[in-house]
Amino acid sequence: MVVTALSHFGGMILMTALAVGAHAAFPERNGILWALGAGASGGVALAFFYRSLGSGTMGLNAPVAAVLGGSIPVLVTFATQGLPHPVQIAGFVLAGLGIWFISQPDHLTGPPEGLGLAVLAGLGFAGFFLCVKQTGGSSAAWSAALAKICSFVLVGALVLVRHVGGMTERGGAWVGLAAGLLDATGTYLFIRAAQTGRLDVAVVLASLYPATTVLLARIFLKERFTSRRAFGMAAAILAMPLIVLR
Repeated sequence: MVVTALSHFGGMILMTALAVGAHAAFPERNGILWALGAGASGGVALAFFYRSLGSGTMGLNAPVAAVLGGSIPVLVTFATQGLPHPVQIAGFVLAGLGIWFISQPDHLTGPPEGLGLAVLAGLGFAGFFLCVKQTGGSSAAWSAALAKICSFVLVGALVLVRHVGGMTERGGAWVGLAAGLLDATGTYLFIRAAQTGRLDVAVVLASLYPATTVLLARIFLKERFTSRRAFGMAAAILAMPLIVLR
């Protein structure tokens, strides 16, 4: 929770500075409410996500959150806007297969640790994606800033209520802030993508992040890189040009 609060704080500062520096128009009431809703859903989801990565297998829990977080908005978009181009649908299927193969564990002796938290994170991410789409043409910088403000206030309140202890190492605080800068940048770019195209396309492309997570887990955490995961990463890469077809 402390790491997540610091992450949201760093993202809040970055996006607010960007919005003010760019003299972006402040959103209207509807845009403000949806941005705050996105921040509430995504803020708690990120806390669950960080915890699931820390308590379980990083290469498994990240794809689980991605599958849930991406599939729900895709189904909603299909229902409200109709089916996309057949080639894009093929890309969606290929991406889904890629994420599935990436998420396959080598062996399980019992329920994987952190899987329940990954499921909750995925549901929260889905809520974030859906709320972001409803911000319409509001400033992406202000939408991201408002979302991060709400996330920081909410998670910070949870830290205070639960009397969560502070960090024991200063380095952890800097890592949390750095993660917030990256997360806020991703939030801003996703909002712009959702504003300029179909939500399902933006969500599926964003949900391919487990390929990077698995690769980093292999490099830094020495997690096993199986042939199935290699196939999944290849499928995810091949899906990208199909999905962006217009």
